[in-house]
Amino acid sequence: MKKRRIALVDKRYALPFVLLTSLFFLWGFAHAILDVLNKHFQELLAITKAHSALIQATMYMGYFIMAVPAGLFITRFGYRKGVVFGLLLYGAGALLFIPGQHWMSFNFFLFSLFVIGCGLTFLETAANPYVTELGPKETAASRLNFAQSFNGLGCIFAPILTGFLLFSGDSAAQSGNVALPYTVMGGVVLLVGLVFSRVKLPEIKHEAEVDDAGRKVSLWSHRLFVFGLAALFFYEVAEISINSFFINYVTDKGWMNAREASVILSFGGLGLFMAGRFAGSWIMSRVPAGKMLFWCATGTLVTTAFVMFDVGCVSLAALLCGYAFEAIMFPTIFALSLKGLGCHTKRASSFLMMSPVGGAVGPLLMGWMGDHAAMHWAFAVPFVGYAVVWLFARYAMSRRD
Repeated sequence: MKKRRIALVDKRYALPFVLLTSLFFLWGFAHAILDVLNKHFQELLAITKAHSALIQATMYMGYFIMAVPAGLFITRFGYRKGVVFGLLLYGAGALLFIPGQHWMSFNFFLFSLFVIGCGLTFLETAANPYVTELGPKETAASRLNFAQSFNGLGCIFAPILTGFLLFSGDSAAQSGNVALPYTVMGGVVLLVGLVFSRVKLPEIKHEAEVDDAGRKVSLWSHRLFVFGLAALFFYEVAEISINSFFINYVTDKGWMNAREASVILSFGGLGLFMAGRFAGSWIMSRVPAGKMLFWCATGTLVTTAFVMFDVGCVSLAALLCGYAFEAIMFPTIFALSLKGLGCHTKRASSFLMMSPVGGAVGPLLMGWMGDHAAMHWAFAVPFVGYAVVWLFARYAMSRRD
C-alpha cells in the first residue's frame, strides 16, 4: 500500500505562508550585512577584532532585551500586529544610518543596529511559530526549514552587495556610504510593513493544557523545550561567531583579500547554507527531524575540527561545508522545541527568541581569542556550540512523544 504524502502547508493558509516567507528574506539580509560591516569598521576606524564584534553583540542584545516584551505584545494583539510593529522598528533602525553616516559615530551605528535587532525580535517571535502552525504538525520542521531557506537567499545577497560597496579590490576599506544599503533596505521594509497592515492573517487558537487532575501544565515542565532553549543559544554562539570572522580568517591566511572573501562568503558559504535548507526541508518530509539534526550536528563537529587543527586549504573546504550542515539547525531546533506546547506556543517562542543573544557572546569570545592567539584556534568557540546541538539532537531522537 502506498504511503500517503503529508502536505507541507494547509491550503487554507497558502497566502499567509507566502507573505510570511517574504519576511525571512528581509531579516536574512539584515543579519548577513553585519559580517561585512565587521571587517569594514576594523579597517575604516582602526579598531580591534574584539571591538568590532560589538556590532553583532549590540544587535543580538536587542533580541535578549525585547524577546519577552515581543511575546507579551503578540499574545495580546496577535501575529499580524506583531509583524507590522517589528517591520516599523526594523525600518526606523535602518534609516538611522543616514545621520550615523553624517556623524561617522561608531556608537550611533551601534544604536541603529540595536533598534533593528528589536524589530527583528518582533518579526521572528511572530513568524517562526506561526509558520509551524500553518499545516500538519508532522511537517512543522520541514515547513519552517522551507520558509527559512529564503533567509539564506537574503544572506547571499547582503555580503556581495555591501562588499562591493565598502571594499576596494586591493582590500583597503573605502570611505563608502555605509548608509546607502541601509537606506534602501529601510524603504523596502516600510513598504512591506504597509502591505502587512492591510492584510488579515488568521489567528490560530489553542486550548489551555491541563494534567490528569485538571491543573494547568507549566511551560517549564516541557523538558524538550528547556533543552531546546539551551541548544538554540549555543547554536547562535557557533553560527554568528563563524559568520563574524569568516573574512578575518581567510584574509589572515592570505588566501584572498576582503572583497574576494565577501564574494566567497556569499556564493560559497551562504549559498551552501541556503541549499542546505532547501535540501533539509525536502529530506525532513521523509526523515524524522531529530535524526536529520543529529547527522547535521555531527557534520559541523567534523568540519569545525578540521578548521581548528589548521590543515591548509582543506580547512577552507571544511569551513564552507559547515554552512551546509548547520543550515537546518535553527528552524529544526525551534520546531522541535515548540512540539506539543499548545497554548504555551507564543510565550515559548518569545523565550526561544532570546537565544540570539548567543550571537552577542560568541563573537566577543572568538574576537578575543583571535586577538590573542592564531585565528584557527578561535574556532573552539563554535565547536563547543555545535557539541551542545549534537547532545540536543540525541535527546530529541530518544523521545517517543
